[in-house]
Amino acid sequence: MSFSSKVKDELARHIGEARHCRIAEIAAIINVCGKIKENEKGEVISLKIQTENAAVARKCFTLLKKTFNIKVEISIKKNIYLKKHRIYHIYVMDSEEALTILKVTRLLVDGKVNRHISPLIVQTTCCKRAYIRGAFLASGSISDPEKTYHLEFVSQEEKHTIELMRLVNTFEMDAKIVLRKKYYVLYLKEGNQIVDLLNIMEAHVALMELENLRILKEMRNNVNRIVNCETANINKTVSAAVKQLQDISYIDQTIGLGTLPENLESIARLRIEHSDASLTELGQLLDPTVGKSGVNHRLRKISQIAEKLKSTREEFHD
Repeated sequence: MSFSSKVKDELARHIGEARHCRIAEIAAIINVCGKIKENEKGEVISLKIQTENAAVARKCFTLLKKTFNIKVEISIKKNIYLKKHRIYHIYVMDSEEALTILKVTRLLVDGKVNRHISPLIVQTTCCKRAYIRGAFLASGSISDPEKTYHLEFVSQEEKHTIELMRLVNTFEMDAKIVLRKKYYVLYLKEGNQIVDLLNIMEAHVALMELENLRILKEMRNNVNRIVNCETANINKTVSAAVKQLQDISYIDQTIGLGTLPENLESIARLRIEHSDASLTELGQLLDPTVGKSGVNHRLRKISQIAEKLKSTREEFHD
C-alpha cells in the first residue's frame, strides 16, 4: 500500500462525532467528486458521488447514513481505462433526500447549485479541519516521503481550488496553486507543512510515520555531509603531503637537504620517513615537539625554497 493510500485509509476511518463536522466533510466530498442530476426544470432529482478508493467510498456511505439517516446505494464498476482499478458510485436516488443533503451542505442556495465553500459550513476550526479532510479524501494525494515531500489536491474547478487554498492557509500554511493541463493543483512541498496538514486532518498515525522518515532522512543526510567533509579534508591533506614530498625531493636533488637550516632539514626528513603522518603527528616526532602551526610554517618555508630554486633554474636555462 502506498503512503498516500495509508493516509486516506486512516482518514476514512475517522468519523466525527459532531454532526456539523460531518456535514462539512460531506460538503467537501460532494463539491469535489459529487454529481448533481437535475431535470429539465433545473430541479435536483438525484446525487451521485464517484471515487476509485474503496475506503473513501465506505466513508461516504457511512457519513451520509449517520448524518442524514437516509437510503444510500452503492455500486462498483470496472475502470475501462485501468482494468485493475474499480470505480465506486454512491447514489442518493430519492430527490427529497438529495435536496436535503445539498441544502444542509449549502451546495444548493435559493434553488441553485452553489459549488463554493460556504462560510456557514466552516465557521469553526473543527469544521475547517473536517472540510480539508474531506477534500483530501476526494481529490488529494501525497508522495512517498522517502523520495520527496509533496502533497496536493487536484480539481477542475478554479474557484473551489482558490477557496480551498485560502481555507488551508488559515492554518498558517503556504499552499500554492499551479495549472496542470486542465486541472488546478493546490500543493504543499515543505516537509514540516505537510506534517502540519496531516495533523490538521487528524491523520496522526501517518504523521508519526512521516516524522520518523524525516528524522531518518535528516540523519542520513547529516552522515553523508560529515563523510563528504571528512573525505574532502583527507583529499586535501593527501594532496598537501604529496606536494611537500615533491618539494623536499626537488631540494634534495638540487642543493641537498643538508644545506637547509636544521629545523627545516629535520622536518623534511621526518616527512620522507612518515609520508602518511598528519602535521600534528609530525610535530610530536620532533624533539622538542612542535605544534601543528609550527610544522605547517616549516613546510611552507621548504615549499618557498623549492619554488625559488625552480624559478632560478628556469631563469638560468632561459
